[in-house]
Amino acid sequence: MSGFGCGGGGMGRGMWKGAFPAGWGFENNPFFGQGPWGRGGRGGGPRGGRVFDQGDLKYVILQLLAEKPRHGYEIIKAIEERFGGAYAPSPGTVYPTLTMLEDMGYARVIPEEGGKKVYEITDEGKKYLEENRSAVDDIFARISDFAQSLFGEPMMAVHRAMKDIGRAVYVTDKKRTPEQLGHIADILMRAVSEIQNLDRAPQQPPQDDSVRRG
Repeated sequence: MSGFGCGGGGMGRGMWKGAFPAGWGFENNPFFGQGPWGRGGRGGGPRGGRVFDQGDLKYVILQLLAEKPRHGYEIIKAIEERFGGAYAPSPGTVYPTLTMLEDMGYARVIPEEGGKKVYEITDEGKKYLEENRSAVDDIFARISDFAQSLFGEPMMAVHRAMKDIGRAVYVTDKKRTPEQLGHIADILMRAVSEIQNLDRAPQQPPQDDSVRRG
């Protein structure tokens, strides 16, 4: 199973919820291309607005239906929640996939009053899901890793620090002199250099507590 992305048909397109500012250099970051989520491994991120490889979305939807029957919009919301609110698939990808799953005999519709449809997994769908369990688990593990990389507590501490930097630099009622602004730029550039040096340094594996105590 390769990383998130999709084939030429556009399967898996949706909406990124403004987590990554445009024009700040994120576009060419390996996280969004051939990073750990790129072809051949976990990590990385959406390429060209594409999140799921061809066929991944049907596994995600079937797994959600295996948990409980859902409306189409509930499926969209559930996927958004798994991504920590950063991404939601478009109805134009979810509903055609549901129709495909119906045609394959893996899902069926339970009509409700008012014309709304509730989808549930069939026995054939459950069998198909279990036959592809390793692929399903890998997809959901990558989704979880992605959400943690953005919204886990270590990264949330970074988000808070960035917010504090923004306030310190831009939220002031005093007019700073050119010399002060130059000093601020120097401070920030030193921080940039230190962060980049962290990325260049070889990472040490975490030491087991029992080893440290011994």
